[in-house]
Amino acid sequence: MNLAYIPSPSHGVLYLGPIPLRGYAFCIIIGVFVAVWFGNKRWIARGGRSGTVADIAVWAVPFGLIGGRLYHVITDYELYFSEGRDWVDAFKVWEGGLGIWGAIALGALGAWIGARRRGVPMPAYADAVAPGIAFAQAIGRWGNWFNQELYGRETDLPWALHITSSEGGRVPGYYHPTFLYESLWCVGVGLLVIWADRRFKLGHGRAFALYVAAYCVGRGWIEYMRVDDAHHLLGLRLNNWTALIVFLLAVAYMWVSAKKRPGREAVVEPAAVASGGSVEGVSDGSADGVSDRPAGKTGAGAEGEEKTASADKG
Repeated sequence: MNLAYIPSPSHGVLYLGPIPLRGYAFCIIIGVFVAVWFGNKRWIARGGRSGTVADIAVWAVPFGLIGGRLYHVITDYELYFSEGRDWVDAFKVWEGGLGIWGAIALGALGAWIGARRRGVPMPAYADAVAPGIAFAQAIGRWGNWFNQELYGRETDLPWALHITSSEGGRVPGYYHPTFLYESLWCVGVGLLVIWADRRFKLGHGRAFALYVAAYCVGRGWIEYMRVDDAHHLLGLRLNNWTALIVFLLAVAYMWVSAKKRPGREAVVEPAAVASGGSVEGVSDGSADGVSDRPAGKTGAGAEGEEKTASADKG
C-alpha cells in the first residue's frame, strides 16, 4: 500500500437539491472561459477588438463539443452499440468521453464560420487562442479525475492515483495519473507557444500549428502509458497513430507557411482599423500588448517629428 498517493473523489457529482453538479462538466466550462479570456487578451494585443474572440467562440465551442463526442463515439462505438449496451448513453457527455482530435477539427470548422461572419482571418484568430486552448485542456483533464478514468499502468510511485471505483471494469488500485501528466504537459505547451510567439513573432497560423505539434508529442508518450481499452493498428493505439499524423501535418504547415508567408499579419481585424482602432502591438502579439515601436515615437514625440518633417518639406 502506498503511503503517499493522489486520492480519487468518492463522487464525481454533487446534488444541489434536484440539480446535479458534475465535476467533469465544471472542468470543461472553466476551461472554455479561460481559453476565451486569454484569447481575448492576445487578440486585443494584436490589434483586434474586445469581444471578437467570444463572438467566434459561440460557434467554435458547440462545434468542438459535438466533434469531440463524435470522435469518441465513433472510435469506441462498442461502448454504445454492442450487445447489452444502450445507444442512448452516446449522448451522455457528462459521463466523460470527448476526443480532442474531433474537438479541434470540428471546433476549427465552427471558428472558421464565426471568423468569416466577423470578417477576420482564421489563421490570426487561431494564433491568438492557441495557448488558451492548451490551458483549457489542462483544466479539462481534471474532469477525468472526477470520473476516475483514463489512468495509466499500475505503479508504486508516491504520486500514484488511487482508483477506488470498480464500475465499468475498473480494478481498484494505484496507477499512473495520466490525466495529471497530460494536464501538466498542456500547461507547458501553452507557455511554449507564448514564448515562441514573442521570440519569433509567429503569424499566419504558425503559433496554432506549434501548439498542435507540441501537444501531439506529449499525447504520444502519455497514450503509451494508458491501460484502458483502445483499438490498435500495427501494434500501436489508434490515438498514437493520430498523434503522429497530426504532428507531421502541423510541422509541414509551419515549414510551408514560413516559406510562403513569412512574418506576421499587420492587421488582424480590418473593421477595428477602419473604425479608427490602433494596430499598436501587432508586431509583438503578446498578451500584454507591448509594441515594438521604438520609444519616443508615439504620442507627442511622433507628432513633433511629423511637424518637423512638414517644415523641412516647406
